[in-house]
Amino acid sequence: MLQSKGDLRRTKLLERIKESGKASIGDLMEATDSSIATVRRDLEWLEKSQKIIRTIGGAIYDEGSGRNAELAFAEKRDVSREGKERIAAAAASLVEEGDIICLTGGTTTYMIARALKNHQNITVVTNAINIANELFDAEGVQVVVSGGVMRHKSYELIGPLAESVIEKLNITTMFLGVDGVSQEHGFTTHNELEARIAQLFIARSSKVYAVFDQAKLQKTALFTIIPYDKVTGVITDLDD
Repeated sequence: MLQSKGDLRRTKLLERIKESGKASIGDLMEATDSSIATVRRDLEWLEKSQKIIRTIGGAIYDEGSGRNAELAFAEKRDVSREGKERIAAAAASLVEEGDIICLTGGTTTYMIARALKNHQNITVVTNAINIANELFDAEGVQVVVSGGVMRHKSYELIGPLAESVIEKLNITTMFLGVDGVSQEHGFTTHNELEARIAQLFIARSSKVYAVFDQAKLQKTALFTIIPYDKVTGVITDLDD
């Protein structure tokens, strides 16, 4: 079967990234004689095929790596559901009237959003459109959405627009969703751009709580968000 021009171009892109394990967008534009928009679309396609991971300014090779596999939100939503509901209730109990709360994307933080719906006179800042949508009918909750470009797997908004908004915010308490937790590597996530957004939120927050179910323990995703000992506390479903 003949390959289309797009297939041939993406094959060439993948070969270029595989050669050295990583490549910049500029290198890939030169290698394929393509525009920046075309290269970015091709990288998105290759990432969805689990062959590469997009980074700020390029991509790294990742085919066949279980360590960095990322599930879509819908696939993770019902995993450890009862534990996530307990975490959400504990997190919501820390929220007081007048607080400005940050929720990054994730299934646990989504549960926290649900637990906050009956709170009064609070503000929730998020870069996740599904969390914002969950709170649309919560009359006592003011919702602030960062803006940006959406990642389909996580519903999180990323990129320069999101960053420019976050840098202007002042947050009381942040609840940080993560993909992995270890003392050596800290709190980690699969996507560099999401890690960058989380780090900006952290810089604007007075208190930061990492929230995760026990399935995340001793797992390490590719990108560290923050060291283990640099958060205010953790909220998990582990028994005492």
